[in-house]
Amino acid sequence: MVQEGHHNHNQHKRQISKANGQEINVDVLVIGAGPTGLGAAKRLNQINGPSWMIVDGSEVPGGLASTDITPEGFLYDVGGHVIFSHYKYFDDCINEALPNESDWYTHQRISYVRYKGLWVPYPFQNNISMLPKEDQVTAMDGMIDAALEARVANTKPKDFDEWILRNVGVGIADQFMRPYNYKVWAVPTTKMQAAWLGERVAAPNLKAVTKNIVLNKSAGNWGPNATFRFPAHGGTGNIWIKLADTLPSKKTRYGEHGRVQLIDAPNHRALLGDGTTINYGKLINTMAVDSLVECMRDEELTKLSKGLFFSTTHVIGVGVRGSRPERIGDKCWLYFPEDNCPFYRATIFSNYSPNNQPQSSKKLATQQLADGSKPESSEAKEGPYWSIMLEVSESSMKEVDTPNLLRDSIAGLINTEMLSPGDEIVSTYHRRFDHGYPTPSLEREGVLTKLLPKLQEMDIYSRGRFGSWRYEVGNQDHSFMLGVEAADAIVNGAVELTLNYPDFVNGRVNAERRLVDGAQFFKSKEGIRTGDEEVPLRPIANGH
Repeated sequence: MVQEGHHNHNQHKRQISKANGQEINVDVLVIGAGPTGLGAAKRLNQINGPSWMIVDGSEVPGGLASTDITPEGFLYDVGGHVIFSHYKYFDDCINEALPNESDWYTHQRISYVRYKGLWVPYPFQNNISMLPKEDQVTAMDGMIDAALEARVANTKPKDFDEWILRNVGVGIADQFMRPYNYKVWAVPTTKMQAAWLGERVAAPNLKAVTKNIVLNKSAGNWGPNATFRFPAHGGTGNIWIKLADTLPSKKTRYGEHGRVQLIDAPNHRALLGDGTTINYGKLINTMAVDSLVECMRDEELTKLSKGLFFSTTHVIGVGVRGSRPERIGDKCWLYFPEDNCPFYRATIFSNYSPNNQPQSSKKLATQQLADGSKPESSEAKEGPYWSIMLEVSESSMKEVDTPNLLRDSIAGLINTEMLSPGDEIVSTYHRRFDHGYPTPSLEREGVLTKLLPKLQEMDIYSRGRFGSWRYEVGNQDHSFMLGVEAADAIVNGAVELTLNYPDFVNGRVNAERRLVDGAQFFKSKEGIRTGDEEVPLRPIANGH
């Protein structure tokens, strides 16, 4: 086995040395220009100490937070993204990228669960006063049992399913939590762990729920994203394009000449698509960690990474002619636990910005009616237009009929009264993202607690939604800060709070770093570049 590994390594060295391209030396190489990679580059640029470069195989930065545009002019994000933040540093960087009030729309989150033909305000368990009477009884029965058991429970829940039962009881588990979470994660709740939800298991607030049932009231806005911002132009992707524009272009390589083909970890070298070799001291990797270890040709780590589970996301967009219907109103995003539609979530994407769809003066032909029939006329007509974005998950435990998914999704929109059969569809979109959600599977921590330290011993900091594979710190703000904190850890040994203490960062406003005064603070640190003096490569590579 050792010999085979040795042979592979030599072969690997030959492949890299055969590359005819140039050689570049940097202290820190950042792979991937999604939120995490851009966070790392932004911080390295601010500290202005070690030399660095950021590379990405895509022409446009943004990664899993980018935005596509259909030929007809409808915008769709890569899944449902909104901006809300736990970090002042993230806010600073976003506000620098899009500084004007006119760059943003701010929305109240208006969110519902579709259940038995009703719109139940989210979160479901706080609003069972909206359910049919028999379902209220079933839900309350389970909640009372759960509350009584929570008083005597002295063990942590063994999996996500047990966490659900302890939190809301068997009634709500079967009405919403189990079917919905299976549709989202594409694995049963019994195959997921509960640590990603935080240590605390709160018993349901029975008094509040009972009060709402008796008074027939719904519970108000809830959670960290009760209000959120959305870019006026260019969708979520535009945030990251503009943020990338604040970096010096000579330190960025996007497109084919930024694609990483091989990583020679023992020799601290990366081979890019055009044959360029980059010699690095430290590597911040933000591509999926299972892809990273394949690029490293490391059999042991590749085998280890096979224990990580993920689901694939299909994003489907439907552009419709006509004014937004009254029944849709100002809803933002909607949850669908039932099996009368393939999607688990719908976003009324046209509500986020008037520029997410063509102007009403633009003439578009009707491609089909919602019921699948052909339109009477193929003539292009004016709008107005509105749009819906849908998400469907897929995994080995939840297969998807991909060729018919668009058709089935439109049928699901009629089943859930989101569309009427005669609605004119002028544009459709369907894209499959292989790595959609990093699943908090039962096996996850066992893999990550070995894999991430082994990479770090090789001077590779693997971070990001799929770089460090922790969904609970996988939002845009978290992902960005995973990169920022990795840069700080490399330069001055700072603790990476977001990676290591998700509960801590999610429970507070994190105001320690700021885009302006942080820079002055770091420049005063010993050992960072002074004047024109470069920091030597190896002390950084071996210092922490």
